[in-house]
Amino acid sequence: MPTLVDRRLQPESSRVYESIGGTYRSTRREDPRIAHAIWSSLGSARSVANIGAGAGSYEPRDRDVLAIEPSATMARQRMDGAAPVVLACAEALPLSNHSFDAALAVNTLHHWKDVRSGVREMRRVARQRVVILHRNPAEGMPLWLTERYFPSLISTSGMERIKAVVVEELPNLRSVPVPLPADCQDGLFSGYWARPEAYLDEHVRRNISNFALADPLVVARGLEALRSDLESGAWDREYGHLRRLPSLDLGHRVLVAELTDA
Repeated sequence: MPTLVDRRLQPESSRVYESIGGTYRSTRREDPRIAHAIWSSLGSARSVANIGAGAGSYEPRDRDVLAIEPSATMARQRMDGAAPVVLACAEALPLSNHSFDAALAVNTLHHWKDVRSGVREMRRVARQRVVILHRNPAEGMPLWLTERYFPSLISTSGMERIKAVVVEELPNLRSVPVPLPADCQDGLFSGYWARPEAYLDEHVRRNISNFALADPLVVARGLEALRSDLESGAWDREYGHLRRLPSLDLGHRVLVAELTDA
């Protein structure tokens, strides 16, 4: 039976998925190039606890996986045949010590109420390694979307603090850059860096928590500015060269910690 989620631990950003999660899988599909970077980092791990698992993207299908997800709406989006899911928060995993070879977290740490507690829980349940996909904008190229149109939708300092916590809590950490392809199949916040028109699509934005959590007036003003710049050609005059790039490093990293004291 699924574990009940402790609402005291569930951040507001996770609760947003109760309303936006119903169509999540339509645009947030697994990109095979990102998946390869994640799965390669799991190494020889045969059992994986996927923390903040969402609809199941990036779960390896050739290993034993247990998904941990705080949103029932997101859990219902999981495909038939996906790994079993337990409703719980990262900060209080209902798992025994060292019960999985690896603990995995993909694009989720910025949603956690207490990142340090969540990372400590990952280390507690993992025997061999912890694998985290996280974006730190300070480590990659600037993203025009936030530089020009939506500066308040991403806290660069907040993402840096998350990375600092991971570095403090996990030993033997290595960082693997994950450039996003121009045709990224995962419609995450930065996924349309070469396809600006996509951000004008309400259906696309609906499945990006940054927009769902933002002030609607702020979103409306940014969209109007983007729409105007696309129609006038101003966007292409300044950023059009991006349309010709195959990929771009926007600060996404797979962080891998080998555990030696499990």
